[in-house]
Amino acid sequence: MMKSLILVAAGGAFGASLRYLLGVGVYRLTGGPTGFPVAIMMANVLGSIAMGFFVVWAAHRGLTHLSPFVMTGVLGGFTTFSAFSLETVTLFERGEVWQAGLYVVFSVGLSVFGLMAGLWVARGVFL
Repeated sequence: MMKSLILVAAGGAFGASLRYLLGVGVYRLTGGPTGFPVAIMMANVLGSIAMGFFVVWAAHRGLTHLSPFVMTGVLGGFTTFSAFSLETVTLFERGEVWQAGLYVVFSVGLSVFGLMAGLWVARGVFL
């Protein structure tokens, strides 16, 4: 358990650092803020591609023991959207189309609502 926790933490630090560097790179390439979250979208898409590739590659090579470091750690630190995408596709592949649709709608909707609620509470407390 402790070994897995250390691997997840190390991977998370690495993934978060990659996300930060991606943001810096996009900022430099575009000359500043673009008004559209390009770096976040890129992290989400790249992380989802990497998650999909890793799931198949690790299973094919018998390397699923690397999942805590790569999937939960690196890709979780880079983007949590990759795990969300994997769960959605898994539901679709199992033929659970309605559940996949509900998962997408509720995950996005409740997450946005949760963020708004957090902002509302924090602004009420601190401002």
